[in-house]
Amino acid sequence: MSKKADVVVIGGGVHGCSIAYHLAKKGYKKIVLLEKSYLASSGTGRSAAGIRHQFGTEINIRLSATSVKMMENLAQELDYPRGIDLMQGGYMMLAYTESQLEQFKTNAALQNSLMNAGTRILTVDEILKIVPTLNTEGVVGASFNEKDGHVDPFHVTQAYADAAARLGVEIMTRTEAVDIRVAGGRVTGVVINSGEVIETPVVVNAAGPYGALIGKMVGLDIPLYPERHQILVTEPLEMFLPCMVISFTHGTYFKQTPHGSLLLGVGDPEHEVKDFNEESTWQFLEDVARKITYHMPVLKKVRVVRQWAGLYDMTPDSQAILGKTGVEGFYLDVGWSGHGLQLGPVVGKIMAQVISGEEPDIDISVMNLERFKTGALIPEPACV
Repeated sequence: MSKKADVVVIGGGVHGCSIAYHLAKKGYKKIVLLEKSYLASSGTGRSAAGIRHQFGTEINIRLSATSVKMMENLAQELDYPRGIDLMQGGYMMLAYTESQLEQFKTNAALQNSLMNAGTRILTVDEILKIVPTLNTEGVVGASFNEKDGHVDPFHVTQAYADAAARLGVEIMTRTEAVDIRVAGGRVTGVVINSGEVIETPVVVNAAGPYGALIGKMVGLDIPLYPERHQILVTEPLEMFLPCMVISFTHGTYFKQTPHGSLLLGVGDPEHEVKDFNEESTWQFLEDVARKITYHMPVLKKVRVVRQWAGLYDMTPDSQAILGKTGVEGFYLDVGWSGHGLQLGPVVGKIMAQVISGEEPDIDISVMNLERFKTGALIPEPACV
């Protein structure tokens, strides 16, 4: 059996659903979205779901500032009455050395000059006014933007999926792309796990940590690998932490959700597995407890509710791979390296523009696949 589609999007996270929605808005009549599990089941749903302006490269600053504005109006635009649980209390990035503080100052100046982001540098006294319970031993300052915050990743994804479906997008969950057919240097169809072939001239790879496997189906070697990251959640507490706190020195981040629970994470790329293992570990529980209670001693007696693990789709420079490839009709939106959820709105719109042959609102050419061959890498200094 076979059927036809104008576009097949592989991946049912926020990027895949956003791309499908924006393509449908442009008038594409037959769009099929394939998700091998359920929507937001992989990197999107397992993320910390932060949104922020505070990056250190021009491309990420332009994308993130635009995406934050889109998030602020997303529920209304997509007619999603449940809302996306947007909470903008800020991101506080702690500096423990003068050189780190200088990097934050450089980042803030770039953010403010490019996008009028409103990022400012805090003294230790100013830090304690915002988070009085924070241990500031060794802290020399911080970068802060009050418009940063977080969302519910499942609601953001579902909002896009519902809006896309209303525009005629066919969303096929529990449906895996097992092969992509190529003839004459261009894609011609996608084979799914039922054996059915979906004939199509356009395939978008938005498969997150599985993106390299999808690339191999068309003969592309995408320098992308999965890396496990873990998160711990505490019991609900009275609201006391207004912002996300991040330490690149310790590889830590923590925030309080709208429901009162604390969400705690530790980035440990040297010791984390780099495969598709999504099992959380006792070692992580002990590690995060030790590191987070250093920052916030008041949390030592807080009870843990649960923990989970998810996969980052990592690239050599921790930057995404976007746009066209050497295979005609095959497009990439992968490699977000831990900051993809927040950019789903703007990247979905840009990818729809690129696929439609339009000039994108933001130039994404630096994120091309060929940069890994030419050496034109764009390392992001503000990732944990």
